[in-house]
Amino acid sequence: MAAIHQLVAGFSQGDAISNEARKLRRLFQSWGFASEIFCERQRILPELRREARDVTTAAQVVQPGDIALLHLSIGSPINEIFRQLNCRKALRYHNITPPEFFEDFFEPVARQLRTGREQLRTLAGAAEVNLAVSEFNAAELRAAGYGAVGVLPLMLDFAQLRGAASAATLAKYDDGRVNILFVGRGVPNKRIEDLLATFYYFQRYVEPNSRLIHVGSYAGLERYEALVFTRTRELQLAHVELTGSLPQAELNGCYRSAHAFLCMSEHEGFCIPLIEALVNDVPVLAYAAGAVPETLAGAGVLVKEKRFDLIAEMLGRLVHDERLRIAVRARQRERLASYENRNLESELRTHLALLLKK
Repeated sequence: MAAIHQLVAGFSQGDAISNEARKLRRLFQSWGFASEIFCERQRILPELRREARDVTTAAQVVQPGDIALLHLSIGSPINEIFRQLNCRKALRYHNITPPEFFEDFFEPVARQLRTGREQLRTLAGAAEVNLAVSEFNAAELRAAGYGAVGVLPLMLDFAQLRGAASAATLAKYDDGRVNILFVGRGVPNKRIEDLLATFYYFQRYVEPNSRLIHVGSYAGLERYEALVFTRTRELQLAHVELTGSLPQAELNGCYRSAHAFLCMSEHEGFCIPLIEALVNDVPVLAYAAGAVPETLAGAGVLVKEKRFDLIAEMLGRLVHDERLRIAVRARQRERLASYENRNLESELRTHLALLLKK
C-alpha cells in the first residue's frame, strides 16, 4: 500500500504543528494511504511515543513510491533526513522565527533558528510540491528560490476548539474583573513585555478592575520569563496571571471568560490563537506584524504603531463600547465563516495532485 508520511521537528501535546500532523494523518488514512509521523526520538513527548516513530527508521520505512511531507519550522536533522529520502516529496512551511529575537535569551534556540534559515535555502528544489500556511510564508519561500508555492492555511480541529470549558476556570474568572487574554508561547517574538506595557496603561488609566491572563509555556526560556516577572513588578501591576500551558478545557474556559484578546507579537507565520479567539467570539486587538493581518483578513482591530497608551484606550473602547463590540464581533464571525467554509481537504488534494497521480 502506498503511504503519505510526515516529518516533524518535535511532537507534543498542544503544539500547532503536532496537532495538524495528527489531523493530516487521519485525513491521509481516510484517503486509503498508510501514514506515519516521524520525529527525533528525544523530541517526542514520552507519552506520545506510540503515536510517532523515530526518524532514524524513516529511510527503511519510506519507499520510493511513497510521499514524504516535511513540516518545516526550525533547524533540525529532520530537514536533512527529508532531503535525502528516496521518495516523492512535499514541503509545508510554518515559518522560522528570525533568530535575533532569541539571541539575548537563549543562544541554543537562536542557533537552531539560524540553522533552520540555512536549511530553508538548501531545501529549495528538494520537494516537488511546496506549501505555506500563509502568503507571508509563501513569499519567504519564493525569495529563497522555491519557485511555485501554494498557500493552504492550517487545518484546525474546530470541534475541539468548541469543546467543553472547565467549570472551575469559568468560575475563577467570573468575578467582575475585565479579563484581557493572550495565548501563545512565552517567547521573545511574542513581546509579552509589550502586553504588560499596554496593560499598565489599561489598568492604571482605563479599567482599574482588570486582569491580564497569559496562557503559554516558558519552558526553556526561563531567562525571558524572569524578565516578564521583573517587568510586572516594576510596573506594579496587579492581577497578572501567567498560567503556563493548559489542557484544552481550561484553555476554552479562558477564552470564554475573556472580554478582549490582545496580541502584541512581532513575528507570526499564521497565529492560530487569533482564530481561536474568533471561534470564542472574543473581540481581537492586535499589532499588525507578520501574518497577523492576513490571518484576521479584515477582522478584529489592528494597530500599526506601538503607542501603548493609545492601544490601551482602544482596548477600553473594545471592552466598553457596545456598538463597537457588536460591529467587531460581526466582522469576526464573517471571517471565521469564510475560514470554516473552505474545503481545505479538497484544496490539499489539489495541491498534492501532482504526487498522487504518480
